[in-house]
Amino acid sequence: MDNWDEVRTAYQVARMGTVSGAAEVLGVHHATVIRHIDAIEARLGVKLFQRHARGYTPTEAGDDLLRVAQATDDQFSQLVGRLKGQGDDVSGELVVTSLASLAPMLVPTLTRFQQAHPGLIVRYLTGDRLFRLEYGEAHVAIRAGTAPDQPDNVVQPFISQDIGLYASKGYIARHGKPGGIADFAQHFFVANDDENSRAPFSRWLREHTTSDRISFRCTNGFTMQEAVMAGAGIGFMARWEAARHPDLVEVMDPLPDWAGKLWLVTHVDLHRTTKVQAFLTFLKSEAADWCP
Repeated sequence: MDNWDEVRTAYQVARMGTVSGAAEVLGVHHATVIRHIDAIEARLGVKLFQRHARGYTPTEAGDDLLRVAQATDDQFSQLVGRLKGQGDDVSGELVVTSLASLAPMLVPTLTRFQQAHPGLIVRYLTGDRLFRLEYGEAHVAIRAGTAPDQPDNVVQPFISQDIGLYASKGYIARHGKPGGIADFAQHFFVANDDENSRAPFSRWLREHTTSDRISFRCTNGFTMQEAVMAGAGIGFMARWEAARHPDLVEVMDPLPDWAGKLWLVTHVDLHRTTKVQAFLTFLKSEAADWCP
């Protein structure tokens, strides 16, 4: 095979399942992805994918090629990730990943760190996908929940993500403010559409109200916040985010059961590099002022 770009494109299409997903990962236009797939199939004289309405599924021939492509891509990605972090100064790329809900705190922190190091390019990646540090997809990850246990990662406790229960002033004007859990049956709530959500506050809410009172359901934290601020119902929000919105009212004192732990995760090969250590030190200092 004399065109690695086409093989890599085919691998990402198989991994993501769609042309648009592969284009996003590769940083190219979706037309480039389609052109690469057509070219490699023409060169090999076989179909690597079955096209259908929901995306692309590898054929048997595709699976054979892609097993080799995956191993090769993993090795290259791991090498690149290690090389990027080996400099003695704070320059080049710094890639940080977290849940999008942390953006109000992390974006100003990353901005100040970049301003202190003008040679630095910051890439801040958010979303539900777990970026793989072992393949060089990020230098630093901030993750929620139980302590990550991936091999070869350095995991440090970071801070607690304090969560409160809020309603807009408009909602309270229409429905009143609950005096406690006993009043929940007379109120409406905003919650995650996933009934199996592992977020501790989501589990708590479903234990203390009935399904019919959860009248507005969303698929991510950002849209839940927007729904609460619009007056759709009472819902949970990070306390540092709620502090930015004077129209919100905290409807009851926060409970320890709602909070979640945050962890700093780095790969062992990059953990001791100057760039990563400088950022971790700066981040911990900044985070001391995050909680209201």
